[in-house]
Amino acid sequence: MEFHEKLQELRKQKGLTQEELAEFLFVSRTAVSKWESGRGYPNIDSLKAIAKFFSVTIDELLSGEEVLTIAEEDQKQKEAALRDRVFGLMDLSVAMFFFAPFFGQKADGNVQAVSLLLLTEIAPYLKAAYFATVIGTAAWGIAALALQNYRGALWVRNRSILSLLINAAAVLLFIISSQPYAAATVFIYLAVKAAMLVKKQ
Repeated sequence: MEFHEKLQELRKQKGLTQEELAEFLFVSRTAVSKWESGRGYPNIDSLKAIAKFFSVTIDELLSGEEVLTIAEEDQKQKEAALRDRVFGLMDLSVAMFFFAPFFGQKADGNVQAVSLLLLTEIAPYLKAAYFATVIGTAAWGIAALALQNYRGALWVRNRSILSLLINAAAVLLFIISSQPYAAATVFIYLAVKAAMLVKKQ
């Protein structure tokens, strides 16, 4: 008997609905439904909670092959969570452009390094584009950190790619407008993210 069949049987023996079991395990009813239909496995923490709730051992719940599958899935989830944190922190750290001297500005025939807030010798539309880029990138970082545990299919599929696209657009803007320090910083972020995604494959 496979895990999904055992789980369903144990739940029915206790006279519980999927929703009631989900409440006891602090997961969604969708998660329980997925496990019972054989479309996925719980993570290690949920598996321990299931074993404890039904007073069985993990060995009684799983076959050897299923243990390996769960371990692999758990490892992938941990790697994805780490990647989300790194991406989010990188994007959020772009907010330092407001206060640190990443922008070049001509003054008295010399080029000075200034922060975005002190950047005055520049066309208003370009400064607005810089502000929008920095605020947008930092906001995306906040969203990525806040939604680490959100498992919506659209979000899970596209969050990393959108982060790369936002960084690529920022690099392009800073290169075109001759801001090499800002461009180099965001390019390094872009390269690190790309390397992490390539490693995932």
